[in-house]
Amino acid sequence: MRARLVPDDGGPDVDLDKELILVGRGADSDLRIDHKSISKLHCVLVKTDGLILLRDLGSTNGTRVNGQRVRRAALLPNDTLAFANFKYRVWFGTGGAAAQPMG
Repeated sequence: MRARLVPDDGGPDVDLDKELILVGRGADSDLRIDHKSISKLHCVLVKTDGLILLRDLGSTNGTRVNGQRVRRAALLPNDTLAFANFKYRVWFGTGGAAAQPMG
């Protein structure tokens, strides 16, 4: 399963090419967001059985799915995902994100 995060700010897509992706501002993060609002170990994304599972790692500013702060969640296509104020759209499969409806 190909999955990626499409940033709302128009930056480059983030391919979720590993089974376990650590998100944070720490140097060991797979998705590194170097901003003070992001915890060093913010959350983890796990790809399994056609799903992406999210677990917040006790981040200070939280992780939100579709605007709701979560500790754990299963991500579905076109969900919005926010690490503090950094927002992404969840995208599954191939093809351009421009073809995907944004809301």
